[in-house]
Amino acid sequence: MFRRLLTGILSGVLAAFLPACDSVNLDKLKPGVTTMAQTREIMGPPTMEWQEVDGSVTWEYPRTPNGVVNYMIDFGPDKVLRAVRQVLTEANFARVREGMTREQVRRLLGQPASEQYYPLKKEYVWDWKTRTESAYDYFFDVYFDEQGRVTRTGTHFKALSGG
Repeated sequence: MFRRLLTGILSGVLAAFLPACDSVNLDKLKPGVTTMAQTREIMGPPTMEWQEVDGSVTWEYPRTPNGVVNYMIDFGPDKVLRAVRQVLTEANFARVREGMTREQVRRLLGQPASEQYYPLKKEYVWDWKTRTESAYDYFFDVYFDEQGRVTRTGTHFKALSGG
């Protein structure tokens, strides 16, 4: 009981302070100036790294499952920051298409808040929290077949627990 209470309190504290830390840390990142090494010092290690053929690199910094942002940080072949992108946007949700692979979706939206498998339907569902409003959490969902291809997208909401 105590452990569950403590976990809930710590999760709430982290969720409250993480956005504040992000705004402080993100303000330190300057496109065209900040290097990969400096970014790692400021932001910590990325959860995922993608190397491009031209030598450019993208690092992933998710803020899921409790946050409503995922950052992709792009570096040029010279290892200097090009851009910081918040990828959980309506425009990116609209880019998810039937037939895309899990890898393509992950590169577009970043790490999902949760992943489930429904054996009777033979489908996987990834979701990302998009907002919290009026006592509800809202999510964007991507459904994959067993071959890892998008079959459809959707949304759902969940009531916040009351205590």
